[in-house]
Amino acid sequence: MKNLADKVAVVTGSSKGIGAAIAQQFAKAGAKLIVNYSGDEEAANTIVSGIRLNGGEAIAIKADVSKKNDITRLFDESIAHFGRIDIWVNNAGIMQNSLIKELSEEQFNRQLDVNFKGVFYSLQEAASKLEDNGSIINLSSTVTRTMFPTYGVYSATKAAVEQMSRVFAKEIGARGINVNCVLPGPTGTDLFLAGKSEEQITQLAATNAFKRLGSPEDIARIVVFLATEEAKWISGQCIGANGGMA
Repeated sequence: MKNLADKVAVVTGSSKGIGAAIAQQFAKAGAKLIVNYSGDEEAANTIVSGIRLNGGEAIAIKADVSKKNDITRLFDESIAHFGRIDIWVNNAGIMQNSLIKELSEEQFNRQLDVNFKGVFYSLQEAASKLEDNGSIINLSSTVTRTMFPTYGVYSATKAAVEQMSRVFAKEIGARGINVNCVLPGPTGTDLFLAGKSEEQITQLAATNAFKRLGSPEDIARIVVFLATEEAKWISGQCIGANGGMA
């Protein structure tokens, strides 16, 4: 059902993985897409081509979400092309695991810049540039509900995003904009699977009620629902998308 026809959606970090699935799911719902990427232009263009092949509208825009000027340009170029932005999804993020005592200053700052500041800059721009009655969905992580060693700083940046989202939901709600977080659990993306043994994957899959990894499409369907009129009364919430893991 094309319940998002004529809506314009920006998905940061959507050239691959969960972000790509979110962009594709929005296109199926009738939205026009801005596929944002920071490095892999070929992958972004592949997603755009696939959307167009299926009758949708999409463009790719390069921008580094950790840079305020890039976020401003991403908003402005998206509006210049499609005339408006109705939906903004902060999906871009990085994870650099390490024990807290061993995490380098560079690793700390990079995660803070992309995971937290990137969302902060986006919310600042959205305050004046997102259309009334729009939607913002920020990707957090189920690790904010767990205590896994080596995830200390990553989970802290995501917890900060969750609290900022709750506050911003009240700050911008008068314009009819709802703001929510989606918290994926272990999800079968290439990035997640890389470097893990079959035993490790099986152990992680066993942590949820369904005994399987999530798929990018599992996450994407929830994100897209939160941008529909049916979900407008949901705001300021942090929704676990993890099969009952936590």
